[in-house]
Amino acid sequence: MPRRTERQILTDELFKAILIQLVLDSEEELLQDLLEDEEDEEEDDDDLNDPLSHVLLEALAGLYANRYTVERRPILKSSENLDLLLHTYKLERPEIFRSFVRMTPKAFDSLVSAIENDEVFTRGDQTPVEYQLAVALYRLGHYGNAASTVKVALWAGIGYGTVRLFMKRVMEAVCRESFRKTVMAWPNDEAKTCAMNWVEENSCKAWRPGWLMVDGTLVPLYSRPSFFGNTWYDRKSNYSMNLQLVTTPDLRIIDFAVGLPGSQHDATAWKDTYVYQNHHILLNHGEWVWADSAYPLREWCQAPYKAYFCHTQLKYLDQRRKSLTTTSITTGSRGFASNQNIP
Repeated sequence: MPRRTERQILTDELFKAILIQLVLDSEEELLQDLLEDEEDEEEDDDDLNDPLSHVLLEALAGLYANRYTVERRPILKSSENLDLLLHTYKLERPEIFRSFVRMTPKAFDSLVSAIENDEVFTRGDQTPVEYQLAVALYRLGHYGNAASTVKVALWAGIGYGTVRLFMKRVMEAVCRESFRKTVMAWPNDEAKTCAMNWVEENSCKAWRPGWLMVDGTLVPLYSRPSFFGNTWYDRKSNYSMNLQLVTTPDLRIIDFAVGLPGSQHDATAWKDTYVYQNHHILLNHGEWVWADSAYPLREWCQAPYKAYFCHTQLKYLDQRRKSLTTTSITTGSRGFASNQNIP
C-alpha cells in the first residue's frame, strides 16, 4: 500500500472532524429554532463566537496554504552529461553514445524524426525532442537502482518529475498507430527477394518461400501489477509481459504484438500480430513463417517437429529449420538492460 504523508493523514482527520461538527451545528441550530426565549442573548453569543466548523475549515485552508510543508533545499545538478552525450559522443565517439542509449546515432536521429511531429511534443514550450528521447532511452537502458528517477534526474541535470514527464511523452508517441505504420512498412519485392535468397543459401531451395520468422520473449516488469497481478506471473517466476516479434532474416522487425500477460502462451500472443490476422493477404500461396515448437503447425506457419521418427535425415532437417528461427530478440529487445534482470 502506498505510504501516506503527514499532510494527507491530517487532511483526512480534519475532514472527519468537519463533517461531525457540521452535523452538531445543524442539530444545535434546530434546537435554537425550537427555543423562543432569550433570543437577544443567543444573538450576542453568535456574534462573539464562530462555529467550530468554521475554525476547522480555516485550519484545513492553512494546511494547504503552502505547497511544501518542509523547507526546500536546492539540489545541485548539471546538464553537462546530457550535452556531452548529444553533442560530443554522438559525433565523435558513437560506440560510447550507443552504450548510453542502446542504438547508433543514425538510428537515434531516425527515431527523433519519426516522433518529433507528434502532438505530444507540440503542447507548449518543451525541451527539444532529442533531449527527451535521450533521457527516456537512457532510463530504458538501465535496470534496478540505476533506472530510478533520482539517478536519471541527477545524471541528466533535470527534475525528478521531468524524468517521468519525458518518459510519458516518448512512450505515448511510440505507441501511436501512426508511428507503427510509419516505421514498420511491409517489405517490398526487393527486400523480400533478399530474404528468400538468404534462406535458400542457409538451408535449401525448397525452403526458400519461408522468408519470415516469429518468436516471443518475456519483458520483466519492475514489480507485481496491482490489478490481476497473478496473471502476469510467467513460467520463469517473474512478472512480465509477452512480446511477439516477426522479422526478416536480416533481423528487421516488421510486426510485433505486446501487452498480454507473461502467463499467456506464445501460441495465444501470436494471434495478436498483424501478420497472423492478415496472413491470407500478406503471404502469397506457398509462403510461410518460421517458428519454434511453441507455435501451432499451419500451412503458412512451419514449426520444428516435437518428436523424431528415429530418422537421421529428419533430425538433420529439423536442426536446419531451428537455425532459421533466429529473430531480432537477442539484438533488439535484449539490448536494453531494463528488459533483463541484470544491472
